[in-house]
Amino acid sequence: MENPEVNMNIRIKKAAGFTLVEVMVVVTLVGMLAGISVPSVMKARDTASLNVIRANLRTIQDVKQQWALDTRAANSAVPTEADLQGYLRTNQMPKPLVGEVYSLNAVGEEATAVIPVPVGGLPAGSIVTY
Repeated sequence: MENPEVNMNIRIKKAAGFTLVEVMVVVTLVGMLAGISVPSVMKARDTASLNVIRANLRTIQDVKQQWALDTRAANSAVPTEADLQGYLRTNQMPKPLVGEVYSLNAVGEEATAVIPVPVGGLPAGSIVTY
């Protein structure tokens, strides 16, 4: 008769890990993809910032025109921020995005913004209009 307590060799295969070469290839590919995509993301961010500044200028210009119609102001009249605040949705002038300075100018002229840093391909100190 055979012994029921036969010593059976059960081999459990350990899970294989990644080799150093495989890890280095993956890290290299991720680095290459990041190098390709980061400049595009930065350019898109700059373009979006410039678009926000232009949208703020458009809002200021529209509010300025509404103020001029309501007060029957001449084209040479220059409104103050306090004059325009009641016409804005939040009762506040648009907040600067990159430190730009908004100039209201006269009713007959477009509002402008001076940007202190390069944005959207424009150099620092540029005057932006919508």
